[in-house]
Amino acid sequence: MKSRIKSSIKSSVENHNRVLNDSNLQFNIERIVNSCINAFKNDKKMLFCGNGGSASDAQHIASELSGRFYKDRPPLYAEALHVNTSYMTAVANDYGYEQTYARMVEASGRKGDVLVGISTSGDSPNLVKAMLKAKEIGMLTVGFTGIKGGEMKDICDIMIQVPSDDTPRIQEVHILVGHIICQLIEEEMFPYA
Repeated sequence: MKSRIKSSIKSSVENHNRVLNDSNLQFNIERIVNSCINAFKNDKKMLFCGNGGSASDAQHIASELSGRFYKDRPPLYAEALHVNTSYMTAVANDYGYEQTYARMVEASGRKGDVLVGISTSGDSPNLVKAMLKAKEIGMLTVGFTGIKGGEMKDICDIMIQVPSDDTPRIQEVHILVGHIICQLIEEEMFPYA
């Protein structure tokens, strides 16, 4: 068992090293941060969506922005779209699961807002439809995926494609990138907080 534990840790460290050396991924993080700061300064919001573990990551990142990360500072408008279970189950029942996020984007998204979709494959139909709806509205679309990017890579304005096809390793980097984004937004927007 010890060897399997070490193997998992080694795999994670190797993946993080690939991220550390991926200048394109780091450039896209910077683009996301600057775009989100611009959105927040213009009274816009960030919306997040994902399924399963990615839904947890979406909610986690949104809460870091709407609550606080390191500093006591004003809250930022960031929300995970799946937190209303009555809405999610009603839309899934009445319109199909693929429409769950698209309908919520249509209801709450506005031009200039940011939609972040988190999917290790990039192929989740409900996220793809949400991204398409967000583009119709004029929102900035950001995708967090694995190395292949799936359908989202052809839709999203900015992509974080983790250099891995292993779901746990991808998810570990998604939360790392989410934390970096939260930290930099907070530091840039509230330097004296």
